Amino acid sequence: MKILSGISLLFLLLLTSCYSFTGSSLREDMKTVKINMFPNNAANNLPSLSQDFTVALQNRFLQRTTLKGALENPDLLIEGEITDYNITPTSIGAATTSANGNNTVQAQQNKLTITVKVHYENSKDPTLSFDRTYSDEAVFNSDLDLNTIETAQVKIVNERIIVKIFNDIVANW
Repeated sequence: MKILSGISLLFLLLLTSCYSFTGSSLREDMKTVKINMFPNNAANNLPSLSQDFTVALQNRFLQRTTLKGALENPDLLIEGEITDYNITPTSIGAATTSANGNNTVQAQQNKLTITVKVHYENSKDPTLSFDRTYSDEAVFNSDLDLNTIETAQVKIVNERIIVKIFNDIVANW
């Protein structure tokens, strides 16, 4: 039994020496990143969306990697635009009758969808560069006011999109 335990421990040590548990595929010579402002070019324009998205994306890369920000000649360049910001009904509630006898139907739930186009350049390994579109959504009750949607739901959708972008660039799975 001791021999089996020793072999298992040796095997685990061997595996950990071959694999980095950080999940990062960034090469050691990649030191800098530049993330340009993502303008909001969606038809439904939320004024703070561009800055909120860009800052959150910059924070993700600067806080979760060893990359430093660069103003020129970065090893990694990330830029793009927000192309869609849309709220649509997903389920309809029961019909209600108003005081004047008119029937109205209201959405019970709505869906927020945000779409972002990303241009990524890797100067150290240009084969990893890409242009991709990312989209995500959040479903919420229709009784939420616009301020709640903008502070909570937009943040959730932005975070999901940022995780996808980060994983495609850093984890390269």
